[in-house]
Amino acid sequence: MEFNHTSVLLKESIENLNIRPDGVYADGTLGGGGHSSEICRTLSKQGMLIGIDRDRDALAAAEKRLDAFSCQKRFVQSNYADIKQVLRELNIDALDGAILDLGVSSFQLDNTERGFSYMHDAHLDMRMNQEERFTAYDVVNGYDQKELTRIISSYGEEKWASRIAAFIVKARKSEPITSTGQLVEIIKAAVPAKARREGPHPAKRTFQAIRIEVNDELGQLRRAMEEFCDVLRPGGRLCVISFHSLEDRIVKEVMNRRADPCTCPKEFPVCVCGKKADVRKITRKPICPCEEETENNPRARSAKLRVCEKICIDGEGEY
Repeated sequence: MEFNHTSVLLKESIENLNIRPDGVYADGTLGGGGHSSEICRTLSKQGMLIGIDRDRDALAAAEKRLDAFSCQKRFVQSNYADIKQVLRELNIDALDGAILDLGVSSFQLDNTERGFSYMHDAHLDMRMNQEERFTAYDVVNGYDQKELTRIISSYGEEKWASRIAAFIVKARKSEPITSTGQLVEIIKAAVPAKARREGPHPAKRTFQAIRIEVNDELGQLRRAMEEFCDVLRPGGRLCVISFHSLEDRIVKEVMNRRADPCTCPKEFPVCVCGKKADVRKITRKPICPCEEETENNPRARSAKLRVCEKICIDGEGEY
């Protein structure tokens, strides 16, 4: 299957990276290479792109797409949260900038075999890295009702989480739930008719929740935010595009905390905790897609871009 993916907030993210032609930049969510193409277009022969993705199909497609650019390129199959390890293995000290385009790509959604979409019937998979063993099948058939309720409520922000979990547990007593089609029908039966008619697709939030659980997306994002901030050179920028409130909340919290880490009580006239900011926020409020972009690419509707920049502190660059 051809790797097709329309990059969201492409112009805005590239402008905010403030790319130096001879710098070293990482795309932690390489995907089809849309953002990386624009990074490579700006880099000189001395500049370098590090493309990271858990999905080997994405890496292969991006490597082919970026072949014509003259800058140095390194492609790594890894989790973006392991950026420190990736840089150590490449013998690279620090980054001049990085971009993270979170969530699932259009290729993964549209590839019916991967089981990400509730619009197509496929095996319950949802793995971003096909070499991992834990799948959506394991969540749906292995988690007890309490745990299913927790992840559907927490990760899907689904009002009907407990009811959906109960219907899943009841259905799997007869036979294992093996396909996305089966799961969709169970969810439809669990969600009241009025809610089905008035809201988004009834399976949307539950599928999001299971996908997040399978790939530990929020845990990896928390770790990645810290590690990417750590490995930026002073002046280097981190651009993060999120697609739902759970992701955006983590991105915002880490940037805010690192830009203002002081834990002293507000009534203290001066800081005595000794904690110093190591980033500054470039975007006070997130950048959202314009109307034209959302019309051309409906999947961009919920996207938010936040940007921070590394500033000089004692011992910077050590990791």
